[in-house]
Amino acid sequence: MSAPTVQQALMGAQTLGLPRLDAQVLLLHALGREPHDRAWLLAHSDDVLDAGIQDAFASYVQRRLNTEPVAYITGHKEFFGLRLQVDARVLDPRADTETLVEWALSCLADTPTPSVVDLGTGSGAIALALKHARPDAQLCAVDASADALAVAQANAQRLRLAVAFHHGSWLAPFEAPNVGQPQHFDAIVSNPPYVASDDAHLAVLKHEPLSALASGHDGLDDIRAIVRQASHHLKPGGWLLLEHGFDQAHAVQTLLSNQGFEAVQSRPDIAGILRCTGGQWPTVK
Repeated sequence: MSAPTVQQALMGAQTLGLPRLDAQVLLLHALGREPHDRAWLLAHSDDVLDAGIQDAFASYVQRRLNTEPVAYITGHKEFFGLRLQVDARVLDPRADTETLVEWALSCLADTPTPSVVDLGTGSGAIALALKHARPDAQLCAVDASADALAVAQANAQRLRLAVAFHHGSWLAPFEAPNVGQPQHFDAIVSNPPYVASDDAHLAVLKHEPLSALASGHDGLDDIRAIVRQASHHLKPGGWLLLEHGFDQAHAVQTLLSNQGFEAVQSRPDIAGILRCTGGQWPTVK
């Protein structure tokens, strides 16, 4: 049997059920090329693949068909213009989360040297994107997973972005007696776990850390904790911005309103789904 060409390899992967884009990115990875270099595949569609490339590509295809994220296979993911290194210690950053970054930047546009904390930072995607866009911002990032913090810190060092990392649960690192006085921020942002613990979709996400996905019977346990804690760590007029599930906007709005937040609102993701909800802590209480 003759060795397949680039085009034949891609078609074979798609026949097995792999989306075209996934097949292209994985073949480029096997070839040692950049994931955006899809024009190269078209220009070299008749090139014959050697045995080593074939074997690597076949392995990547099988891993992807077993629902492993492309980012884990390639070891990196683009987020808000930054190339992040990712692996199974952290969630695969989603493009939808860029909605949260854009919203935070708009809320902080008129605030000089804003202080911001990213809760449950994972790969560091949100914190690093904010620091890259606002070099004057004072960024902190928190995660309860030491493994996740190691990934985030490595990304920060490689990208040369100064973020202060803290190991702990949500805002606990900024509570007395951990600090002399409770620390307050201009914005608190988070993409916390928000999937119900019995949600069938968790089976599809089996390669990603469960602790970063599931949050109680209705998926809102961690969001409840963050909303409760955030009211003690925001400056007057500061913002709490949260990513959540596709059907949780109303519930999160209610949690924020009941806690005393004002200007409570939700923002849609790139698919038009209300994916982020936030509120502003009153300037006078």
